[in-house]
Amino acid sequence: QVQLVESGGGLVQAGGSLRLSCAASGTIFSINDLYWYRQAPGKQRELVAAITTGGSTNYADSVKGRFTISRDNAKNTVYLQMNSLKPEDTAVYYCNAVLRGDYSSPPHDYWGQGTQVTVSS
Repeated sequence: QVQLVESGGGLVQAGGSLRLSCAASGTIFSINDLYWYRQAPGKQRELVAAITTGGSTNYADSVKGRFTISRDNAKNTVYLQMNSLKPEDTAVYYCNAVLRGDYSSPPHDYWGQGTQVTVSS
């Protein structure tokens, strides 16, 4: 049983910073790519940032230069450092991992429960 648990969300003023964490636990053989998504009220879920096993990163245009995704493979954890936050960054943030539970299993998609980020103006 694999679980992804996010933490680090909260309420912050515009211009402030937050660091989200997402830890994977359970029986894990390997973790491929890792992603952060967000969903604002009334909007579709959107990809915010991605990081490959090799450490290559990709960002949505709206967060480039402000957000940084990173991973600690030893801890099975992915992070999202969010700086210069804006009210439009307000959303529920979800982590997503493509991972294999054991060497014989194909990769599967797993999602965290989400963490609320609210940026006040």
